[in-house]
Amino acid sequence: MGFKKYIIFSIILIIVVFGYVHSLELGDYNITMLTYSLSLPIAVWVILPLALLAIATYAHILFYGTCSFFNSRAINKDHETMINFIKSNLLEKTTNSKFKTKDFKNLYSILSQLKFNITDDRFTSSDEELNKIVGSIQDVRDGKYVNDKSFKVNETTTLANLNMLNKVNEQIDFAVDVLKKPENYSSNVVRQSFENVLKDKSMTTVKKLYKNIKLDKELATKLFEKDAANNEFGFTPDEIIKIVKDLNYTKDDYLALAKNYESILQPDQIISLFEKLSAELEEATPAYLHVLCEYEMIEKVREIISATPDNEYTAFKALLDLKEAGKYYNLEAISYK
Repeated sequence: MGFKKYIIFSIILIIVVFGYVHSLELGDYNITMLTYSLSLPIAVWVILPLALLAIATYAHILFYGTCSFFNSRAINKDHETMINFIKSNLLEKTTNSKFKTKDFKNLYSILSQLKFNITDDRFTSSDEELNKIVGSIQDVRDGKYVNDKSFKVNETTTLANLNMLNKVNEQIDFAVDVLKKPENYSSNVVRQSFENVLKDKSMTTVKKLYKNIKLDKELATKLFEKDAANNEFGFTPDEIIKIVKDLNYTKDDYLALAKNYESILQPDQIISLFEKLSAELEEATPAYLHVLCEYEMIEKVREIISATPDNEYTAFKALLDLKEAGKYYNLEAISYK
């Protein structure tokens, strides 16, 4: 029975009882307490306990109804706070959620120590915003760039970083913008942007941007491969020298560099390049000798190695001795490392 119906029926009951007793014409009844005396009709005395009981019942129902209302409201509020906490956790945001009910406080103390993970399965809930957030995270992990207002992540999070990587992979012009101001982006985003620009943009564009980033050996190798494939608008020898001088190249690195360019550059260009490198960097000398041997400049090789100790450049010295003996071998067959 609803509270309103209870009030109505209880009042009807009091009225019926009062009417019945009053119809008996029992007269009045007097009560004296100390010096105070009260005389009322007996019908009133009969319904008075009923009325008091009804009022007490109303108060009881109102009190516990109010408590139930505020408790239910607190539960609903905590439920909303918990959903917001889950959203923040998924978006890698730090929150300090406050709960009013004991059960939600205990649940939060457990969940706040965990990291939520999303599976590849389809996710559904009654909260549409949560559904969008989960869908966006799944898209990001699938390599898609998400630009949705509901997907708000801090720029320093791994999720934001992954989304930015997706963006540079999808939008080559954005990758170019990243390389124009690399200081505004994380190192892996800058690196991926550079690799994408190397793959999709012309050498003319690459030459405008490569100085903005710090090259390592791996990136430099990809840069030189791009240059070798587009040598018409490629680097000058001085530009190549400037790049490799900052990379702490080993003998093997210089040899790889020579092999990258030997089929692209004109003989005089590659010889001039490695002659300059050898003059400035001793580690580049084996690569220079390799280039000279490739172009059969034997006398120049002899001139360079004649003044060196016997235990240096032994492979080149052995090659010269074999040639003098009328035996010819490919330089690749001899170890000159």
